[in-house]
Amino acid sequence: MDHYVITGGTRLEGVVPISGSKNAALAIVAAAMVLDGPCRIDNLPEVRDINLLLEICQSIGATIEFEKPGTVFIDATTINTHEATEPIVSSLRGSYYLMGALLGRFGKAKTSMPGGCNFGNRPIDLHLKGFAALGASSDVTYGHVNLECSKLKGGSVFLDQVSVGATVNIMLAACKAEGLTVIDNAAREPHIVDLANFLNTMGADIRGAGTDVIRINGKATLPANKDYMIIPDQIEAGTYMMLAPLTRGDITVTNVIPKHMEPLTAKLLEMGSTVEEGEDSIRVIHDASTPLVGTSFKTMPYPGYPTDLQPQATCLLCFAEGGGRMIENVWENRYQFVDDLKKMGASILISGRLAVVQKAVLTGASVKANDLRAGAAMVMAGLMALGETRVFDIIRIERGYEKFIEKLKGIGAKIERESVLVP
Repeated sequence: MDHYVITGGTRLEGVVPISGSKNAALAIVAAAMVLDGPCRIDNLPEVRDINLLLEICQSIGATIEFEKPGTVFIDATTINTHEATEPIVSSLRGSYYLMGALLGRFGKAKTSMPGGCNFGNRPIDLHLKGFAALGASSDVTYGHVNLECSKLKGGSVFLDQVSVGATVNIMLAACKAEGLTVIDNAAREPHIVDLANFLNTMGADIRGAGTDVIRINGKATLPANKDYMIIPDQIEAGTYMMLAPLTRGDITVTNVIPKHMEPLTAKLLEMGSTVEEGEDSIRVIHDASTPLVGTSFKTMPYPGYPTDLQPQATCLLCFAEGGGRMIENVWENRYQFVDDLKKMGASILISGRLAVVQKAVLTGASVKANDLRAGAAMVMAGLMALGETRVFDIIRIERGYEKFIEKLKGIGAKIERESVLVP
């Protein structure tokens, strides 16, 4: 069983290059399955989730060729089935984007129910509502989602709540539907904009991405045959940015879009850090003589503070003067990692969606990665805890952080990967 061994107490400093966005890559790889020609995707993060999705796409007949690290050639014209029901599909939440992609390509789709991190109820009812507005019937039986439509036609969809997944899926199906589709109360995240830019580059007509109303004029064919570069990973960048105030360090993240980081940047300034923005870089400095000031966070859909940076910020508050408050407004069960922080000595009181955090001295312990972002928070805690921390279930962390160990070591972290044979 592989795990991380971390020795805490080291000030971190240096430069961290940020990889391509995992969330954007999941949507864009799925979107490539709709195209009527090949495409080349650059800045693809080399992480487990992306590799799994590419494997699933290959299993349904798509041509996948890695030309070099981070660059993949995809040709979906060789797909030979509308069914993605292999067991591997159920292990990846992002596989549900194949519902919209295959429906757009074939007018029908059959996929396994998706898996992913367990931090709250994540139904697909909004996805099915969107497909129904385009004329598709659906049923969910024996762990499979079955979708069928004689002809996809544009329609109007109002999402009862902001949903990134539903917005993506409706966009994928609608880009080939006849006529105009309008999505109201659409998600506005950077990876939604990146998906729209990708599809438009390949011949689609999508307008309004980045606002809460997206309009898609369906096209009969999407010729593709273009190259596309994925945006930097907002969540990876935020995780490394928080290591500066955590360790009273000096960290520069490169290959970032500073505007995407504004919700976090504002909070780091509140907490006493110095933030210097470049054209495609952000430097965060927190001098050892400057107190880390507690503050309050509230997660919200973009452009609010992202839920995927909530566990990391909760960890950071454990080391802040006066502690702080975290309100999780997106998922109802995303505090599962708190029990592991408490094993290390954290003082956190949970009441529903509210976490009240008090400053505490953390000591090393054996903890686990409950999910991708919670796992990153455990590593952060270990980097400042007294003594040695062991983080298990690290496969969940490596779902979304490329070259995690190498990047941490590059800024001075004392972290190693160890393997223990399980009898």
